[in-house]
Amino acid sequence: MTTPRRPRTTTRDPEELAGRLTAWLDARLPGAKAVGVTVPASNGMSSETLMFGIEHPEPPVRSCVLRLAADPAAYTVFPVYDMARQYRTLRLVAEHTDVPVPRVLWLEEDPAPLGAPFFVMERVEGRVPPDVMPYTYEGNWLHAASDAQRDRLEAATIGLLARLHDQVPVAEAEFLAPPGPGDALRRHVTAQRAYYAWVVDGLPRSPLIEAAFDRLEELWPSDPGPPVLSWGDARIGNVLYDGFEPAAVLDWEMAATAPREVDLGWTVYLHRFFQDLTAASGQRGLPDFLRRDRVEARYAELTGHTPRDMDFHTLYAALRHAIVMLRVAHRQVHFGEIAVPPDPDTLILHHGSLRAMVQGGYRY
Repeated sequence: MTTPRRPRTTTRDPEELAGRLTAWLDARLPGAKAVGVTVPASNGMSSETLMFGIEHPEPPVRSCVLRLAADPAAYTVFPVYDMARQYRTLRLVAEHTDVPVPRVLWLEEDPAPLGAPFFVMERVEGRVPPDVMPYTYEGNWLHAASDAQRDRLEAATIGLLARLHDQVPVAEAEFLAPPGPGDALRRHVTAQRAYYAWVVDGLPRSPLIEAAFDRLEELWPSDPGPPVLSWGDARIGNVLYDGFEPAAVLDWEMAATAPREVDLGWTVYLHRFFQDLTAASGQRGLPDFLRRDRVEARYAELTGHTPRDMDFHTLYAALRHAIVMLRVAHRQVHFGEIAVPPDPDTLILHHGSLRAMVQGGYRY
């Protein structure tokens, strides 16, 4: 298993975006100018990010982040980018919880100014555990931290999930509920099946992903439990940390209503994804960090809810991630970055661990 270079994520011209952003900003704050417009090197795999400052006598803030719906010409990761939904989710979390999220400033639903809808939020300073190279590799701040510091970060991060799930009234989050019949878990999985169908439309199907869906049915919880507001992309790579304490929780485009364990499974598996990559490269990584048993115990202590059916939910996380990885690989093929392999399952970076989970042979 190897760690690929970051694939292409946009066809947009940053300089052109900067000029259009200044024109848009002037219409909201007459005389204002967008300055220092940059596209971060770690720009996301789905929605795009711009960072800029505001030059004005009385700006609402002086440093901003703009989240722009993905460029349709860049072979998008998801079929729909609902920026109003993300904006509303951030406001909901800020209103009902003490989970730190950036303060949202403006929502622009008209695609004309920048070519797609976007929203602007206050920039929060902090550092993020990197994806490339993964934070489990030697040479980054989290790997270099002490065991006690990583334990502090782990505990604080699980605390975010506990407060999010306990503090947001689920009735207020109904706009995030996946459509269709059945309980929240059934609707969530049905939505993932629809996403998979979109990813493989006109392309070879993945026998491994389809086997994972079948295995989910065999492991289906007898009582999935009531839904909560699920962050959706609940991993430490989507948190800004001040030292080892969360300063801002980012990336809410996968938010939904779902059982608590959907977020817990994602948190556990996404760490295992990076840890498995690291171990395959011959490094030790961080095998004692974000272990499933520790995550479950911390969450139970904080909420009084003992996580259930975690074999199902960690497999579900690996399956969901496989669909995303398959789409990203198809985009690399589209842009000529990789060739099409004979076996479509090998486009999934973690196909080995997913297969082991389907067969019941994966060990945490």
